[in-house]
Formats: sequence, C-alpha cells, structure tokens
Amino acid sequence: MTVTETAVTISVDGNDVSVPEGATILDACTAAGIDTPTICYGPTLTPVNACRVCVVELEGSRTLVPSCSRPAEEGMVVSTDSERVNHSRKMVLEFLGSGVDLSQADELNEWSAKYGAQPDRYDNPERMNEDVKIQDDLYVRDYDKCVLCYKCVSACGDDAQHTYAISMSGRGFGARIATEFDVTLPDSACVYCGNCVAVCPTNALQFKTEFDLREAENWRPEDQSVTTTICSYCGVGCNLELHTQDERIVKVTSPDDHSVTWGNLCIKGRFGWQYVHGDSDD
Repeated sequence: MTVTETAVTISVDGNDVSVPEGATILDACTAAGIDTPTICYGPTLTPVNACRVCVVELEGSRTLVPSCSRPAEEGMVVSTDSERVNHSRKMVLEFLGSGVDLSQADELNEWSAKYGAQPDRYDNPERMNEDVKIQDDLYVRDYDKCVLCYKCVSACGDDAQHTYAISMSGRGFGARIATEFDVTLPDSACVYCGNCVAVCPTNALQFKTEFDLREAENWRPEDQSVTTTICSYCGVGCNLELHTQDERIVKVTSPDDHSVTWGNLCIKGRFGWQYVHGDSDD
C-alpha cells in the first residue's frame, strides 16, 4: 500500500509553496528558492532559536517568528523581505559584529554586507579579550569569535556525540561555552570527535593546522582542493572530505547529507590523517 505524504501550502512572498506536513517555514523558504540567513541553525541539529537572524513576518503574528523552528501551517502568509524583517536582521548582525571578532566568519560577513550592517558605529564594544586556548595539537578555542549560537553544545550533546563535555557558562557579557568547572580540554569529557568544530559558524573552534597556517599568513582556501574518500580506520564507511593545500591535508570534514555520517566523525576520522604524510615528526 502506498502511503500518501500530507502536504501543507503556505504563501511565501506572494508565492504558494507546498511542503510536507511537519516542515518548517525555513524549509518552505528553501523550497521557494529564498536564501534565508541562519547562524544557530544546522541541518543536522535541533533548532535552539538563539540567534534570531532567520526571523520572518507572519501575518497575524504580533512578533517576528524564527523560520528555522516554526512549523509551516496550512494557509500561512509569510514575508521574508519586509522592512521590519530586514531591519531586525541588520540589528542582530550589527550587535554580533560589535562585540565579536567576525573576521573569519565569511558567511556572516556576506549577510552583514547584504543587510547593510555597520557594527563599527557602536563605541567601546564589550569583548572577552581572552588569549586563544591552545591545549592540544588538534583544535583551538577562540572565545573572541564565539557568537554563542549553541551549535557546538548541541553537537556534543543530544544531536550527535552524547558526550556533554561542554555547555554554557556565565551570564551577560561573561557568558561563554566552557567545559565542566572550566578544566582543560584534555582533562574534560571531550573525546575529540571534532563535531563541534565542524558546526562552528565563526571559526571560534578551528583545526590547529588551520590556526598555525593562519598565524604564518599561509592559509589559502582559494588554493585548496577537496577530495571525498572513505575513512580507512574501520568498516563503518564514513565519508571524509580531505582539504589539501600544497599537497598536504590541512583539515577533514564530512558531508552533512551523507547517510552514514550526517557530518559527524570520530577522532580518528577527523584528526588521524597525519600518517598519510609519512613525516617522522608527525
């Protein structure tokens, strides 16, 4: 027997869009070909509604609604490009840019340019002003780049790894992502899967190899190639995307849409590629 999928139809910017029942407004926007800005949203993560940059105007609603988590309902009338929506997105991006180093957040900077955000118009912004935490040779933490999107917490917790090594700590301008009792990463519950690094939108978490190349002013994404292969460590069949520069692997990612990994890897797949180079000092 064939099961017929129930669909709902909503209006997005004047056009009718049909999506499966249970889909979100963001799904409808994507189906309509509308590129909606997101920061805390990830295709493999549960929405946490933290950034509010994906808000849209919903007819009959007093407030703007987050498109990433609001289910699409039959007959909804949604506007994604109204003056109210654009102003809200601009202000969110300005506030983030005024207090966080977004120099390596390419996508956020593109959105800021689109919406005309000018974070430098705010004087004396609050910053964490902490040194980059380098506690091992795998990845680093730079809190001045963190926008508190919670994506790393979700990836470490219920949505992927179930390790719960990190969570929110502090309040107000002192809020940050931290290990339990703020112990070092090697002393924490971290298993170094690197799934937190994979979902970070601002490079607050980044491979130590990338950090070192950036410090040497030799990080050249435009000269890098990406090769998809299968992890050689076990029989699970995880897909790896090997990012290479000057014929050396500089980092490893995994596609979000792969049915085995869904973007997630273990420590071996994410960081255990040095043997490929055959260097005696690696």
